Amino acid sequence: MKIEVRKRRRMNVFVLLVAGLLLSVYAGLSFGAVSVPLSDIINVLKGDGKEAFANIIYQLRLPRILVGLLVGACLATSGALLQGVMKNPLADPGIIGVSAGGGLMAMITMIMYPQYSYLLPYTAYVGAFASTLCIYFFAWDKGASPVKIVLAGVAMNALLGAMTNGIMVLYSDRVQSVIGWLSGGLNGRGWYHFGIIFPVAIVMLILSFFAIKPINLLLLGDDSAKLLGQHVELVRMLIIFLASFLAGIAVSVAGLIGFVGLVVPHMIRLLIGEDYRFLLPYSMLGGAVLVVLADTVARTAFDPIELPVGILLAALGAPFFIFLLRKRRMV
Repeated sequence: MKIEVRKRRRMNVFVLLVAGLLLSVYAGLSFGAVSVPLSDIINVLKGDGKEAFANIIYQLRLPRILVGLLVGACLATSGALLQGVMKNPLADPGIIGVSAGGGLMAMITMIMYPQYSYLLPYTAYVGAFASTLCIYFFAWDKGASPVKIVLAGVAMNALLGAMTNGIMVLYSDRVQSVIGWLSGGLNGRGWYHFGIIFPVAIVMLILSFFAIKPINLLLLGDDSAKLLGQHVELVRMLIIFLASFLAGIAVSVAGLIGFVGLVVPHMIRLLIGEDYRFLLPYSMLGGAVLVVLADTVARTAFDPIELPVGILLAALGAPFFIFLLRKRRMV
């Protein structure tokens, strides 16, 4: 009986996520400074809509939505992987320092070497990966336990944040140009950014499915995983690196968007349980829906001012994080 109830709940959640995905895409295409009715959206997508609406959809809104879907999926997947491998629902690429590494390298590129700004996605990606290497190195002592990794990540986050603030002070005359990126947002993202993120994001998201079985084994405990033939330290390191790649991809085009990797996997876990065969793909869908919906709200609710989506997500995510802390009696 319990199995049937669980299956029904998983199906219901899946249907809700798919419906949310369709709703978020429709809202992103329709709402804005110029509203586009559903009938006109359909006509444009069929190729015989009004030219003005076609320009709005194809040149402005559609690429931004597609980038948002990939960014949300990457961040939520990264958070789900980190939470599983560390057996800690409070793990998140922004909290443990992975995103901060990408942010620092992006800041250096934009402020100190603006002539190389076209390399921004790649430098942010390298920064996130280098940050992960440092975290793992500092946490290593005949193994790297999840607790040590989290503590090392918090320390790295503080260090990288201090370095970022230092650069902002030293180059205060150039800071204005990067404030939007630091806040995290999709403003101005177009087909160029989609072309950068799409191939790498798709490959990394597909690779993340190969982490499902190892994470399910790790959730049984390190000793049990070893008895079942799992090379615990190697698997943990590879999954953390995969999570850092995913976070770096998102940071490279959207800036420092936080809490998606924390909130989405945890909410999915509360609804359908710990089984990563379902939790991982559901988190991908949930992250994509959350970022696109939040971006649509951020750019329309405060018209004519466009609020960076990172600010809105932080306002939603911070109370949720405090709730988790209190629920787990960790404060």
